Formats: sequence, C-alpha cells, structure tokens
Amino acid sequence: MTAPAVSPPAQMRIDRIERTLGDPAETANPAGHARLLAADRAGVVCAEAEAVLDDFRMNEEFVPRGLGGRFDSPETLLRVVRAVFRRDVGLGMGYGMTTFMAASDVWMRGSAAQQRWLADRLLGGAKAAIAQHETAHTNDFVRSQVRADRAGGRLTVTGAKPVINNLDRAEALVLFCRTAEDRGSGNYSALLLDPRQLPRERYRITRRPSGDSVGLRGYFSTGARFTGCPIPDDALLGPAGSGIVTSQLSFQMSRTLMASLVVAGVDTSLRTAVRVDRELRPGLNAGDAARPDNSAGTLTGAFVNLLLYDCLAVIATRSLQLRPAEASIYSAAIKSLLPKVLRDTMYDLATVLGSQLYTREGTVGVFQKHLRDVPIISLGHAGTAACQATIIPQLGPLARRSWFVEDPAPAALFQPGGGKLPAFSYDALALAGHRDSLSASLLAVADSMPGGGLVEQTLRTLAQLLVAELSDLRHRVLDLEPVGTERAANPAWFALVDRYILVLAGAAVLGVWWHSDPVVDPFLADPAWAAAALHRITGRLGFRDVELPPQCAARVHQEVLARFGGGYGFDLYNTPLPY
Repeated sequence: MTAPAVSPPAQMRIDRIERTLGDPAETANPAGHARLLAADRAGVVCAEAEAVLDDFRMNEEFVPRGLGGRFDSPETLLRVVRAVFRRDVGLGMGYGMTTFMAASDVWMRGSAAQQRWLADRLLGGAKAAIAQHETAHTNDFVRSQVRADRAGGRLTVTGAKPVINNLDRAEALVLFCRTAEDRGSGNYSALLLDPRQLPRERYRITRRPSGDSVGLRGYFSTGARFTGCPIPDDALLGPAGSGIVTSQLSFQMSRTLMASLVVAGVDTSLRTAVRVDRELRPGLNAGDAARPDNSAGTLTGAFVNLLLYDCLAVIATRSLQLRPAEASIYSAAIKSLLPKVLRDTMYDLATVLGSQLYTREGTVGVFQKHLRDVPIISLGHAGTAACQATIIPQLGPLARRSWFVEDPAPAALFQPGGGKLPAFSYDALALAGHRDSLSASLLAVADSMPGGGLVEQTLRTLAQLLVAELSDLRHRVLDLEPVGTERAANPAWFALVDRYILVLAGAAVLGVWWHSDPVVDPFLADPAWAAAALHRITGRLGFRDVELPPQCAARVHQEVLARFGGGYGFDLYNTPLPY
C-alpha cells in the first residue's frame, strides 16, 4: 500500500502537515476534533487550529516560488491542503483557500508591483479576501451590485457585497464590480484593494446574523458596503473591462481545487462510518469483506463513489499543467459532478451511523460537521448551472473536431502524484480549447483491453457502453441547433452535458486503472474497483443490463478495511495518516 512518488520537497511538506495537525482524537490537540467542534458550536473561528496552520506557514503554499513562496504545482497544493480539509472542511476553506482564490487572480492578472505587494503580505501571515458572490442574483456574478464610476478624475466604488469571507481580518481584497451600466463582457473589472486604507465614512464591514450559517460556521459571516468610496488609481487588476475573462480563467483553478479538496472531507466521513460499523460489530477484519449486510454494501459503495470522483478530480488538477487548454472542460465537469456524487455519498454514509449521527463530540461528532459543510462547497458562483454553461458552447466544436479524432492523453495525466510535471503557467490556460484528450483515452483503453476473467470481461463491456454513449452524444450534439449568443440554450443541451460529464468520469476511471503500476499500488491496478466504478457510472446513464461480479464488491470492501486498519487515506493518493 505504498503511496505514489512525489518530488521530495513536496512530499516532505505533505508528510509534515499531517504530523503538524496531529492526532484528531487527542482532546488537548489544538487542531483536534474537540477544539474544532467546540468552535463550530459557538459559531466562531477555531483560533487554536488556525495558529497551527500559521506555525506551518501555510500561506507560503499560496505564493509562487518566484515571489518567495512554495506554490509551483496545483497538485502539490491539493495534496497539502487536503490534509486540512480531511481534518475540517471549514478550516481548510475559511482559513486558506479563500486567500488562495483571491491571490490566484493577482498572480494571473496583477502587475509586478501588485504581485510583490500581495506576496509580501501573505508571506507575513496576512489573509486575503475575494468579493465575487452575488447572493441577490443567485450568484450570477455578472449582475454585480457593486459598480466603480469615474468621478472627479478618480474611481469611486458604490454598492454592497453581503458575503466576503475573511474581510474583517484581510489585508488585501480582490473586488469584482461593474465599470459600466450594461452587462456587456467588457464592462466588468477586478480591483485589488487594501481594505484597511479605505475611508471609514465610505466603506464599512457588514455582518450576517450568526444563526444564518448551517455549515462553515464561523466563516463567511462578513460583507461590505461602499458609498462613493474612492480607490487608488493603481487598483485595477488587469486592464479595465477584463473582469469576466479574469473570472472565467481563475474559475478553472478554483473550481478544480475546491471540488478536488472536498474529497478529503468525504474521506474522513467514510473513516468515521467504518469506525462506527466496527464498534457495532466487533471482531470484523479484512477477511470478512464479503459480508452481505447493508452497512458493508454502503461502505463499499461510498468508497467506489469516492474513487470514481477522485479519478476525475486528480485528472482535472493535473490537466492544469499537462493539458491547460482542456482544463476549462475538466474543471467545470468535476465541479458539476460534486453534488451528484459526494453529497449523496455523505447521506448514504449517514445511514451507517444511525442514531450516532447526532453525536456532537469526538471523532464521531465530526461526521455531522462534514455533513453540513461539504454541500456548501457545491454552491457559489461556480455552481452546477455555471459549470454546465461553461461546457455547452464547447460541445459542438468537440463533436466536430475532437471526439473520435483527438489523440489520447499522456499516461502522466492518469498517474496521481507521479512523474515530473511541466511548470505551471497561468498564461497557458484558455477560455475554450475545443479539445478533449480524456475521451480519446477512453477509446484507446477500450480498444486495448484484454479479455481475461469475468471481472475483466465485465469491465470491457462497461467500457464499450461508454464508447457507445460518446458516439450517441456526438450524433445528438450535431443534430441540435448550435448555441447562439442571442437566445437561450435548448434544455436538451443541459441533459447532454450531464451525460458527457459521466462519460468523462468513466474515462478517468479507466485511465487511472490502465496506467496504474501493480507494484506501486496493487489495488488501483486491480480491475475490480474500476468495474465497480464503471458499473455505477453506466447505471447513472441508464444502462442496467450488465451484472457486476460479486468479487468486485468483495475486493473493494476488503480494501476499505485494509486502509482503515493500516491508517491510510481513502483517496487515490493512499496517504499514510500518522495517527
């Protein structure tokens, strides 16, 4: 059960953050479940846990190496911050990822002076905030209630943003606003501000009632109101009117990482459910993996869901470096898949806990917190509809120029933590690349699969169903009237996007299985889990004629128990947990 290799400096940080966070069951641990749950009940930030991350100098993970930080790979950032999300989704999102989401726009669009200014503050331990949500307009960020006008030779800002995490303690604020009255694509801009320097008679922090928060308690409780607030001449982040392009490109990073990080919360929830199940049934071990009872089936299904989702999540993350022109599709796909898979998985796991679901203390009590926090990550400006809208205009070009024509993706795309990746560059990201090498890999693997035994034959049959589905999608897309800028998309497009995302998830599963090294990770190289994952995906697509061999579930459940007993994470990285 060896974890895949990562470059030594990165692996050292991944190991160190796990050790730094310590045993979550220790009541005296400042980052343990006892302290985190107490803060959650009080609806406040867990200052003790945040201090642990400060000691780790977590902010350095958010600053590029060229500016004195550690960030050089989205995948390494994912693996480091997953340790925090595994402990507490609220801590990971509220403390760190909000800062990175704001900073990412500056690394992509900011001038050298703006980047240096922000880097110095983050390296000094400061937090940044980003004001992008539009809660009054179902998070349609283009319908901003904040506008920047030119008055008296300088820009002034007027309007309100009701939800801005970290604003009350931020030393930098990335603010998206209208710079003209109409909703054209060139009338939306981003600003980089120091909120501490804004005149108090023109700018004030607003607060939401503490009882409004169901999940992520203690965070996302502040907003801002501007009233003709003057801002510095150098506040524009990128050219005037470039805000929409900045948002769409930065979403590729934020969608991918946020959707991929949530796996860690489900990982902890699965571990909690296994612990409860074992306590209710003492004496269970890996040799009992074929038990037919409902809880075993639920745990097995949850692990399969986590793996199939993580395949697409890791591939989307690695595509930011290996296939940046395709990242707009994969980032939107994984964010759209989140509520369909992981949220449902959390509720399935809740059935294993039974009445213990209402436990509010200790390692079992954290399950309820994750149950509340995980669904909130699927909300926001990058929700399902926004992700579908990103993919829909690309379906036509994909059907005409990419599907069944494109070359397969490189093997490195499917190897979590493996190999040397090319340097990450924001400049390589594209609004639309109209290419999809992931689906091309589906065709290549389906054509190359050996017959083998019953499990291999089943896997091949399921793979061929996905190939047939992609072919059908191509015909349906080409038969539809193209999407135009002057009319709403035919509702059929949304259904086709949902089916396409499932095909991508299936292609990701097949690619990870096909390119896995049986010496490095015998489980991922075993066709049993891949067959179980494809069986779930094809079931969602409506194909229910293929029967899954019972040894698939038995093998997957055996791995659940082995990882739990050996102290390993349940994601693709199979991370050893030092507690």
